[in-house]
Amino acid sequence: MTVRLFYDLIALVIFALVIVFGVPALMGFDGFELNTFARYLALGIVSLALALSWGGAGLLNLGQAATFGMGSYAMAMHLKLKASGGTLPDFMGWNNVPELPLIWVPFHSLGVTLLAGLLVPAFVGGLIATFMFRARIAGVFVAIISLAFLVAFQLVVIEQQGITGGQNGLTGLAPLTLFGWSVDTYSVGFYYLVAGCLMLAITLGLYLTHSKFGLILRAIREDADRTRFFGYDVASYQTVIFCISAALAGWSGMLYTLVLQFASPTYMSVSFSLAIVIWCAVGGRDSVIAAAIGAILVNLLEGRLSDVFAEGWSLMLGVIFVLVVMFIPRGLHGLIGDLWHVLSNGSRKEGHPSNKSDMQSKPVETRQEN
Repeated sequence: MTVRLFYDLIALVIFALVIVFGVPALMGFDGFELNTFARYLALGIVSLALALSWGGAGLLNLGQAATFGMGSYAMAMHLKLKASGGTLPDFMGWNNVPELPLIWVPFHSLGVTLLAGLLVPAFVGGLIATFMFRARIAGVFVAIISLAFLVAFQLVVIEQQGITGGQNGLTGLAPLTLFGWSVDTYSVGFYYLVAGCLMLAITLGLYLTHSKFGLILRAIREDADRTRFFGYDVASYQTVIFCISAALAGWSGMLYTLVLQFASPTYMSVSFSLAIVIWCAVGGRDSVIAAAIGAILVNLLEGRLSDVFAEGWSLMLGVIFVLVVMFIPRGLHGLIGDLWHVLSNGSRKEGHPSNKSDMQSKPVETRQEN
């Protein structure tokens, strides 16, 4: 076990204890407060998903919100069909849709819905990644292409009003039934469901980053050409991590729809996608745990500031983001790492003589022979 993995496991245990025991107790097990915090936990998954591609492989995906929205709509379609009771969803009737579109039919099944929420984003992410990385597109061009796809995809979702609900999205959803359990999103059990999903996603992220796969990704991030010269298929590794990141984003989107009980094209907006980048940057893109914590802290701060300062909270939040980017470019994870490095070096220096005077202060005994 490496030192870095040891510290990450310690951080995961502490984080899990805080989320599982500390947060519910601090909020008095209040259903509304736990539902709000469950939303932050769900967003933590999409933030760590971006950390896998951005921090792990140096691939800044500005279209992360697109795959998040795919997962969100997959879950919303299942719950909307359940709420309709086997009849045509209400918004389709308003748009003169004569029968249920074929794309909606598989979402009667919860199993298909869960698979679609993971595999469809991964498939779409894989198509985009194959197009980019086989052509050896890198750097800022990856961000531009992914952002362009996001804008185009959101326009398609809004335009197809008879299928997606258009600008209004999908509302009036039924509660999820999971193994006979009707999920109450304001219950303690639902909070622990979302928290468990976050812990599972972090564990998967840690496994990937500390494996040989993660080591090769870091080599690609530092110098893709040199890694290619060593015989590795760089495009394949980049495509795989892009797919995994997209699948995790879809997972986050499904949970987010369960929390808020609706799906909206605003989940696929440029502003939301940039917000994901900010969360990841504040926490630290080099660590999946830090990226998740960054999403939780930023959204928690946003909620508290909006309650206290109804007018200027967004400006205050913007100033905080600018200061973080200017003075803490590696996020909170980098700041804590630097502080730990300074403290550990200071403790080592205190335990050893630091100059010649300390060494010469001790008398040296000599032995004379007769």
